[in-house]
Amino acid sequence: MYRILIVDDEPMIRRGLQKLVEQSGLPIESLRTAENGVVAMQRIQEERPDFLFTDIRMPKMDGLELCAQIAEMDADIQVVVISGYGDFEYAQKCVSYGVKEYLLKPVNIKGFQLVLEKLILNKSKVSSESFVAVTKLESWATRLEQAVWMLQQEELDRDLEEIQAELGAYKLKLNRMSDIVQEIYTLVHGRLIVRDVYMIQEEPQISASLSEEDVWLWFTSSVKGLLQELKSKRKGKQKDPVEEAKQYMEKHLAEEVSLEEVAEFIGLNPSYFSQLFKQNTQETFVQYRTRRRMEKAKKLLQQPHWRITDISGEVGYADHPHFTKTFKKYEGCLPSEYRQRMGIR
Repeated sequence: MYRILIVDDEPMIRRGLQKLVEQSGLPIESLRTAENGVVAMQRIQEERPDFLFTDIRMPKMDGLELCAQIAEMDADIQVVVISGYGDFEYAQKCVSYGVKEYLLKPVNIKGFQLVLEKLILNKSKVSSESFVAVTKLESWATRLEQAVWMLQQEELDRDLEEIQAELGAYKLKLNRMSDIVQEIYTLVHGRLIVRDVYMIQEEPQISASLSEEDVWLWFTSSVKGLLQELKSKRKGKQKDPVEEAKQYMEKHLAEEVSLEEVAEFIGLNPSYFSQLFKQNTQETFVQYRTRRRMEKAKKLLQQPHWRITDISGEVGYADHPHFTKTFKKYEGCLPSEYRQRMGIR
């Protein structure tokens, strides 16, 4: 099944190319369009296509710039440039960006079918070079599952390092690597569920816009998060980790408490805790902490015996001007103006 993206600012040409794709008999998972390079990049972030057909001359971002940005992504996207006869020399500049084929306007059925066959052939070659056996995925998943189930943190760290090294030897394209780590995580998560383990988190889905480094960080954080959840469950810990974090932060609003400190207190991996906190509160750790500090500041400002300079320290701002600036951004007025509105002089 193939994912295809067509980029052209002329609606008639987009519709014509769509029709040619639909008539090709190609097994299609998705067929999407974009009217310029900016929209195309948004589509690519949402879902990486296998094949991309793009015009050269378009508003906002032309085809050449689009090809350049795709090349920087190091994504396994096969690009076909569609150009008018007068743009052909200009279109050839795209070769340095890994463009596979060219199509001259007007596009005919025979030429389009020939290019499509070449793309499929190239894709099959890439797939064979990037093939990772299912038995290998099963083996990796088994090792991780065992380490998580036995709460062997050091063993899990070693397994993750070894798997990263082994996976790196395959020289996978970024989107293929993303698919692989998602599949491994799905296997581990599913096997733990079969063991009748209740997990707080649902199975997360990896973002299509991550870099290779971020893909691996997502994977390791997610797997380590499973171990932390299981560890908490076996301790008979009934408290919600996010609620426990909120209570800890509330007691330490006057201090510069970091996300890492709170994560350590509740026994979770910092990266996983950050994701869990955002998922449950719809706010980042910093956004939540700032809001709670400002809400506390407002309560103190309503008490005449509190000096504003003392209030800033009480809510964790040693730098009074920083407190004033943050309060105004949050409330829309200075602390002194807020106090006046409350009828306090």
